[in-house]
Amino acid sequence: MPDTADLERALRAAGLRVTRPRVAVLHAVHANPHVETEALIGAARARMGPVSHQAVYDVLRVLTERGLVRRIQPQGSVARYEARVGDNHHHAVCRSCGAINDVDCAAGYAPCLTPSAHGDFVVDEAEVIYWGRCRSCASPPAVPAQPQVPGRT
Repeated sequence: MPDTADLERALRAAGLRVTRPRVAVLHAVHANPHVETEALIGAARARMGPVSHQAVYDVLRVLTERGLVRRIQPQGSVARYEARVGDNHHHAVCRSCGAINDVDCAAGYAPCLTPSAHGDFVVDEAEVIYWGRCRSCASPPAVPAQPQVPGRT
């Protein structure tokens, strides 16, 4: 987890002014990967005090445009943000609880997957989402032990 000085350097390196909302939101994204905007708003407020929803949305837009955070939005989910950028990794999403895990690139160099035919496109990124169930949701529920009744076997 980067400290405040690291986050400030990252903002400056991306050509952005260092502001309290930008540092608070960037810190929240680093601390809470794959989290939705509402949770980021809460984390930013906990770090710096009052900040508007719109300010957080604006910060997220700028941080995404400058490549400091990545926005992902699996089908049927709200947008989520992560600080792991630039490596073209993929994601596994639990169909039951919505948990998201990072999945390193399947093989080779970015874009990881070479399409069989891509027409006039120069492909520079592949976005892959693996769907399934996390360990917690895939495990069968624990069967409660039957109470022992005296006199019965």
